[in-house]
Amino acid sequence: MTKYIGKSIKRVEDKRFVTGQGKYTDDIKLPGMTHAYLVRSLYAHATINSIDTEEASKMPGVIAIYTGADIPEAIAGVPCGWQVDFKNGDTMKEPPHPLLVRQKVRHVGDGVAIVIAETRAQAKDAAEMVDVDYDIHDAVTCPKKAVESGAPLVHPDAPNNLCFDWELGNPKAEVEEAMSRAAHITELEFSNQRVVPNAIEPRSAIGIYDTAYDKHTLYTSTQNPHLIRLLLCAFVLGIPEHKVRVVGPDVGGGFGSKIFHYTEEALVIWCSKELKRPVKWTAERGESFLTDAHGRDHVTHAKMGFDEDGKIVALQADTYANLGAYLSTFAPAVPTYLHGTLLQGLYTTPKINVDVKATFTHTNAVDAYRGAGRPEATYLLERLIDLAALEMGKDPAELRFKNFIPAFDGVEQEGYVTQVALQYDSGNYEPVLKRALEMVGYEAFREEQAKQSNGKLLGIGFSTYIEACGIAPSAVVGALGARAGLFEVAQVRVQPTGKVSVYTGSHSHGQGHETTFAQVVADRIGIPIEDVEIIHGDSDSVAFGMGTYGSRSLAVGGSAIVKSIDKVLEKGAKVAAHLLEASPDDLEYADGKWTVKGTDKSVGFADVSLTSYVPHNYPEGLEPGLDFNAFYDPANFTYPFGAHVAIVEIDKETGAVKLKRFIAVDDVGNVINPMIVDGQIHGGLAQGIGQAMHEGTVYDDSGQLINASYMDYCMPRADDLPSFEIDRTVTPCPHNPLGVKGAGEAGCIGATPAVVNAVVDALWKGGFKVKDVPMPMTPERVWTAMNS
Repeated sequence: MTKYIGKSIKRVEDKRFVTGQGKYTDDIKLPGMTHAYLVRSLYAHATINSIDTEEASKMPGVIAIYTGADIPEAIAGVPCGWQVDFKNGDTMKEPPHPLLVRQKVRHVGDGVAIVIAETRAQAKDAAEMVDVDYDIHDAVTCPKKAVESGAPLVHPDAPNNLCFDWELGNPKAEVEEAMSRAAHITELEFSNQRVVPNAIEPRSAIGIYDTAYDKHTLYTSTQNPHLIRLLLCAFVLGIPEHKVRVVGPDVGGGFGSKIFHYTEEALVIWCSKELKRPVKWTAERGESFLTDAHGRDHVTHAKMGFDEDGKIVALQADTYANLGAYLSTFAPAVPTYLHGTLLQGLYTTPKINVDVKATFTHTNAVDAYRGAGRPEATYLLERLIDLAALEMGKDPAELRFKNFIPAFDGVEQEGYVTQVALQYDSGNYEPVLKRALEMVGYEAFREEQAKQSNGKLLGIGFSTYIEACGIAPSAVVGALGARAGLFEVAQVRVQPTGKVSVYTGSHSHGQGHETTFAQVVADRIGIPIEDVEIIHGDSDSVAFGMGTYGSRSLAVGGSAIVKSIDKVLEKGAKVAAHLLEASPDDLEYADGKWTVKGTDKSVGFADVSLTSYVPHNYPEGLEPGLDFNAFYDPANFTYPFGAHVAIVEIDKETGAVKLKRFIAVDDVGNVINPMIVDGQIHGGLAQGIGQAMHEGTVYDDSGQLINASYMDYCMPRADDLPSFEIDRTVTPCPHNPLGVKGAGEAGCIGATPAVVNAVVDALWKGGFKVKDVPMPMTPERVWTAMNS
């Protein structure tokens, strides 16, 4: 019987956060600390003629100013951690990403100099005095236009601005042949617009050099401390790993944008050694808009073919994916491994071909943003199937039921093998949509919609999604281009008194690790949750780890903890057997004690742990201590799924859209803490709805990001959202010991197409045969669609 798993335990870490005692990177103050400010390019594409720092260096408090010319040639640029090859076998184009630009800037915000001063204000004042002389060139910002003849080149060694041209699935000729026999074809061209992550805590980094021990420390607001150390040491600065400590203190949100290795992290490390003083850099919000890796930015043309009965016969998807000016750490994976491989969706489509052209543009880098490729894949599929239902005069829910993959548990029934390189773990897709229809009151809604006559249009939109989470196993992701393993590491150290310290390579940036992991440990061992502490985010404390992203913390990191606990209990049984004068095989473990089967003879966990550290009466040949670690590399990804439904009301006079209801029924496998999962779903829904209705970057033709502030970039607010109606089904993952699938990105994946589908449904039912409304669906865009 579980005492903690499945219970809504309040988050133990929240006490320090709500009382203002959280410790973020920018909160850290050190003796002798200096402050850095970056001089950034004002232009998207320009040649640097000269950089004059003379006046700036005379400003009060200035300690040093470095430009690209000061960075040693031996220091490489920031590397990319994923390789994708062209479909013809050629290797992707991988131009360098320098710490500071020497000759040519390639996006607004490119770093050209770093000013170090006694205070941040002094560094900023001096940075404004650095005079950079540029020759300005034409720029390109659209991924599709970037490959057109005559487009300005971003990098000379990437002809036509093409990073790679990648293909997956059935041969295109087979898809075309199946499409030629289709009774109906739905076709759509659309943009999945670029968005800015907007974590509440701006990025920050502190570099420290200890002259006595020749050792570096980097404090950084990261989701991935060990990966940052690996990239810094092996690829950028060439420092031995044992000479670098990376610490991720409390992190105020990331949504993917803090997975990656940024130039500022390497710069503060290098500068701190040059100056023999700590160097801190913290982004201003405007810098975050310009330099935090953005998300999405696909331009897609897609076709879905159906037979006379409404069964899908083929899917063709052709996408131009914007990677920005430089390759961010995992950028090539997003439009390929995380997008193309999910285009089977929940449907039995027998022929699928996806072609992705990834292009360089004069814009900030694009990488994983909450959902990372999975929202783009879901948007493509769910927009097509809802539109097809409208075009064919079919019910969108019934069309989905007709095409769903039949239920399978991954044990008795083999996992479903897709046309796009994956095998799903377990799935039962009809119940989530049936439950969502019940919650909506679907028949009653359609009756109300038909009667609407008050100048408003009612619409309902559906989205049924699947995602690949628990990013791993290493062998598979390696075959797909990963340049690192994607296992996870845990250490469970039992103290002599029976208290437990857990060291995990997963790193929280708001997910509640210190609570959820403690629930797992307390239940597995049978001790009070107060007796468990969770340590994460410090490369000197945690042996190794692959960080937190892709909804992998519990499925991969939690499983590594379980494996370590199993080792603890296995050794503990030998000690207990010795104390009880029995065989380990004659013992059973429950509620924190070992008992001889069929008797009342028992010994508690704390007694065994004390004996392990005071081994006076101890099994011969067994080493003392109770401390184990484990590496866990999953057998497969996990595959959460769900059904989301949006109901909207549109004012015909103004085009204003009101989101009246939102229903989400998700299946994330077993749930450890329902309250935390609900919170994750709510946050994801807000971001998915935000993309549909409010958010989106706007670059002008010269490459300027013209809405790089909260005055211009519209974020969803509480009064933009209804009270979410959520529920769950439970289909356990068959291949990890917790049966969990992951919940962090589900809301963001299903929400966006549901809202857009609802708007299109409202317009269609109101007599406006509109196939698409570009996101974000502002009143002006909706009004224009109605009146075009």
